[in-house]
Order: sequence, then C-alpha cells, then structure tokens
Amino acid sequence: MSRPVPADLLEIAEALVPDAPPGSARLAEHGNMHHVVLFPGVAAVRITRRPDAAAELPRRVGILRAVAAAGLPFAVPEPLTAVTTFGERAAVAVSWIDGAGLPEGAGDPAAFGPLLEALREVEVSPELQAVLHRPRRYAGGSGWADILTGEVVPRLPAKWRDAVRQRLDTLLALEEVPARLVHGDLGGGNVHFGEDGKPAGVLDWDLAILSDPAIDAALVATWHGWDVLGATDEETRRRARIWNDAVGVEHLHAVFTGRPLSHVEGFVRAVVAWLEERG
Repeated sequence: MSRPVPADLLEIAEALVPDAPPGSARLAEHGNMHHVVLFPGVAAVRITRRPDAAAELPRRVGILRAVAAAGLPFAVPEPLTAVTTFGERAAVAVSWIDGAGLPEGAGDPAAFGPLLEALREVEVSPELQAVLHRPRRYAGGSGWADILTGEVVPRLPAKWRDAVRQRLDTLLALEEVPARLVHGDLGGGNVHFGEDGKPAGVLDWDLAILSDPAIDAALVATWHGWDVLGATDEETRRRARIWNDAVGVEHLHAVFTGRPLSHVEGFVRAVVAWLEERG
C-alpha cells in the first residue's frame, strides 16, 4: 500500500531524484526506521526517521552494494546516490525493483527453493564480511544465547519457561554450519515476483547477516507457509523448524545484533504473544 507524500519528505525525495515524473511520488508503508518514497518505475528513496537510523544508513548502503556485487539471479536495490543528510535526517535513492510481493500464506515451492539456494550459494566476499554482522551464541553476555537465556527466559510467564528452555537447548544443540548470506527478513513484500511466477527481486537487506541459511528458510515458511519448503532439502527444513520453535524466528534479529536489548520488556511481550498464538 502507498499514500500521498508529506511535503517535507517529498522535498527530500525530489532533491535526490529530480528527474522523476511530477506527481508520481507515493509514500510506502514501512517500518519505524525509515520512510520510503516511491517513484514507480524509477527509484525508491529511503529517508531516516531517527538519528540512530541516520548513523546506520551508510553501513546499510554498503550492504546493498556488496549484495548487488554478489551475482544473485534476481534484482536487488542498488544505490543511485550517495547518502545525503537533510538536517537530522539522512536519505539515499535506490533502484526500482519490478514485480510484487505475495500475500500471507501464498507461495510456490518451485520458486522459493531456487531463491533460498541462490542465497546459500553466494560466495562470502571480503566486502560482505566487512558490512555484515556474524551473530555469536555466546559473546561475554551479548551473544544471542546469552540474551535469551539470561534476559528473556526469566521474564517469561512461568507456564512458558521450561518449554522455551527446552526448545533453546534443542536449538543450541544444532551443529554450527558455515556462515552464509542470510537476508533476515524474507516475507511479506520483500520478495517481488514477476508475471512468470519467478522471483524478480529481493528488497530491504537491513537485517542481513552471516549465519545459518536455515534462518531464511524459516522466515519464508512463517509467512508463506511451511509447504513452500517442499523444494528444499530435508536437513534445511529440520533446521528451519528448530530455529523457529524457541521464540519465533522473526524475533531473533533483535538478539542477533551483538548489542544488549534496549527494550527487554517489549521484546518479552512480543515473544509471549507469539507463544500464546502458537499454543
């Protein structure tokens, strides 16, 4: 969905894409880090909402450049401008990606199998290593397992603690695999498909990491349905289930950053809601 663009955002977007057709700009529905102004068929302009996002934007643009150079068989947004500051905001224009996302619960295994394989087979170049975080299980208290076991599980309602501990034990018992390119947010509108039903492009690489490819498989399955993993190998499907079972794979990006959780109680509420819904 998109809507008209507020004047302050439109001024920034038009400064970066001055040749866009007049009146074509639309504001995309997006997250709490960025506004995204769309010039359909031409470009998308990402405009930060907060100072912390402005400070992070150059690294995120570096991720786009490194991923674009990886030779993936589908389009990724490529920076068209330098990161430009406008007061406390920063902005960048990126290339337009054709196609459209699929609604929740829809997806063809024949499309997602090759997509996941393509990501898994990307060579981890020095450029990717320079811009992507590699989550650690244990890192002096800031590893993802440290945070979940030390900060999150003790705050869960008593009825969930033992079950989550057991699922975390199963997750931690997984043999570590070589770290590969993981998109980190494969679902919703981030995967665009062409009229032929094949992936045309993948957007929004902000949460990309170097880790287990089964994480992406789990993210695909939680949005599109577990049946879409029918074209992947049995081991990937098994690992994907385990990555999802503990606290919901979509929540893990918050503990993969290598930084302590800034809003532990909010994270716990999200996990509890997921546990209650899952039953």
